[in-house]
Amino acid sequence: MTKLNSHRQPRRGRLFPELTISPEEQAKRQAELEAFRQRCRPIFEKLRPELIDKYYNWFIVIEPESGEYFIDPDSLVAVQKAHEKHPQARFFTFRLNETGICGRI
Repeated sequence: MTKLNSHRQPRRGRLFPELTISPEEQAKRQAELEAFRQRCRPIFEKLRPELIDKYYNWFIVIEPESGEYFIDPDSLVAVQKAHEKHPQARFFTFRLNETGICGRI
């Protein structure tokens, strides 16, 4: 007969605690993302006036090193076009409207 261990501690908390990111690491990642967005934003601001009328509310994916951009009404297609051209690069996605914000507010 198997004896139950009465001293067993119930596991509480996250399912994978080893994957938990510290608050300092989260702040570091957020700062890096904001710095990357700040590099892409001037390119977007330069392109927006000439593209907004023809492609209103389309997605624009910007690769800041080359300054190239890819536009499409579907964000996934625009990102796929960018990855085909620059497989190792990082991108930032804006929306061609007054704010440039993707998603809902």
